[in-house]
Amino acid sequence: MTDPDFNLLVALDILLAEASVAGAARRLNLSTSAMSRTLSRLREVTGDPILVRAGRQMVLTPWAEATRDRARHALHEVRAVLQPSTDTFRAENLERVFTVRANDGFVVAFGPLLIAAVAEAAPDVCIRFAPKPEKTSRYLREGLVDLEIGVQSNMGPEIRLQRLFEDHFVGAVRKGHPLAALPTVSLEDYVAWGHVVTAPNGSSHGFVDDALAARGMKRKIASVVPGFPTALSVALASDLIAMVPALYLLNQPMSENVHIFELPFPPRTITVSQMWHPRMEQDPGHRWLREKVLAVCHQSRHR
Repeated sequence: MTDPDFNLLVALDILLAEASVAGAARRLNLSTSAMSRTLSRLREVTGDPILVRAGRQMVLTPWAEATRDRARHALHEVRAVLQPSTDTFRAENLERVFTVRANDGFVVAFGPLLIAAVAEAAPDVCIRFAPKPEKTSRYLREGLVDLEIGVQSNMGPEIRLQRLFEDHFVGAVRKGHPLAALPTVSLEDYVAWGHVVTAPNGSSHGFVDDALAARGMKRKIASVVPGFPTALSVALASDLIAMVPALYLLNQPMSENVHIFELPFPPRTITVSQMWHPRMEQDPGHRWLREKVLAVCHQSRHR
């Protein structure tokens, strides 16, 4: 009996996810020609073209579309079988790259402590933080990331979720700003100054504008930026008001130059969770990582 080459399952999984020879080659650190040869072997083994040309693009065949989830689950089953059992798992022997999808607020606030804690317990583990421009469960479902960290959204009924902490938004201005001298900031004070808004999707309207509109007021938005670091940098170099999660200022080098104040309306409370696909539920290394993330978040909040 001739066993199949199980390395082909890895290549098939990535080809089905990317629907591109070039994209799969990048993911596997192979040349395009080497990936083309692998595709030829897969076609021979499966008896299906897998990728076919449609105009200027390559598309998956019906068989490939139907096989995508099956190949993904099969690959994870193979990896799970070859992982150490829970009884013999030792973090110091773990060699792995974990990809964590999170926004820059979490990375700045908790990333340094998480990286240090992981490095101390498992020197051969690498934490790779991936950007999070939009909310979608695709990255977890397709196995492109190991963990998703953020505010709970409609990720689908199968996605596992664990609450990490609650946070709320605060106003932030440079030290020396006139608002920094006030014991409390009123609505009138708040709308008297320009604002820099953080919006990864580019939208300038948010819950703040709804809260102000309910009181017959409106703020002046001077700038819209994609992330909290940029918003804080702009606020520190101007008289504009930024708004950031309170815990974002943890481990933030520029925080000593920032004056924060409570918003003059009920703040928006956010619950930050870690999310993962159920196929990783019993993976010893993944479970260890989840425990580390939870411990670091609790440790940071109570320092």
